[in-house]
Amino acid sequence: MSTTVLAIANQKGGVGKTTTAVNLAACLAALGKRILLIDLDPQANATSGLGLEKKPGGSAYGPLLGEGRLEDRIQPTAFGDLKAIPSEVDLCGAEIELPRMPDHLQRFKICLEPISRNGDHDFVMVDCPPSLGILTLNAFLASRWLLVPLQCEYYALEGISMITRVLTQLQQSGAAPGLELLGIVMTMFDGRTKLSQQVVAEVRQHFGARVLDTVIPRTTRLAEAPSFGKPIIHYDPYSAGASAYEVLAQELLARLIGPSGEHVPDHTLPSP
Repeated sequence: MSTTVLAIANQKGGVGKTTTAVNLAACLAALGKRILLIDLDPQANATSGLGLEKKPGGSAYGPLLGEGRLEDRIQPTAFGDLKAIPSEVDLCGAEIELPRMPDHLQRFKICLEPISRNGDHDFVMVDCPPSLGILTLNAFLASRWLLVPLQCEYYALEGISMITRVLTQLQQSGAAPGLELLGIVMTMFDGRTKLSQQVVAEVRQHFGARVLDTVIPRTTRLAEAPSFGKPIIHYDPYSAGASAYEVLAQELLARLIGPSGEHVPDHTLPSP
């Protein structure tokens, strides 16, 4: 299988985006896939969630500006075939510096091409900032697939309408004609409340098969794991959160790898 680039994004914060990026990456690595997780969020939560240090000069910031190679920023983690490019506070400057550069929306794609080409990784996963700013758009233009974590709350549909609208615009404009929505994963699900159940039902009604079957529960253990610098399958492998992300990893692989080697869904998105 060639290197698959997957962006994990939602412009709304607090929806389980980084939790999904870290834990899905770890679960795919546990399934024998060679994973590179790139923390493109200046908040660097994925970096700390993997137990990595936020070192000056260690992020994608320099390569985005043409200073050094992105592949030189790759670091091993304590979790098997999972490697990472950490983030740190300097990455905040990219939102200011990149618009002044030629091909400013293509900078990340250009940096990533040698990594994608060398075949050392099955998946490159990008944890995007909680916005639709220039870093997120760079990640979109460099990616083949988009995964959207969506919190089980009242404003869920309102929040996802913007990101699907941007995706459609990028496809139709030719800026990212190959970028497709791989799926929507419902997070922070509380089965004890009618609200969570109603939100999941409404999102499924609107987006149909785009919504993944796996639902991520709201659990204390999932919330605790980042403070120990561990994905949930290494912090509490028998917890409900670990089981959910293990099933999610298997479901995503089933969507990506079919009889022809790769599943290519319809480009059409529901209307926002």
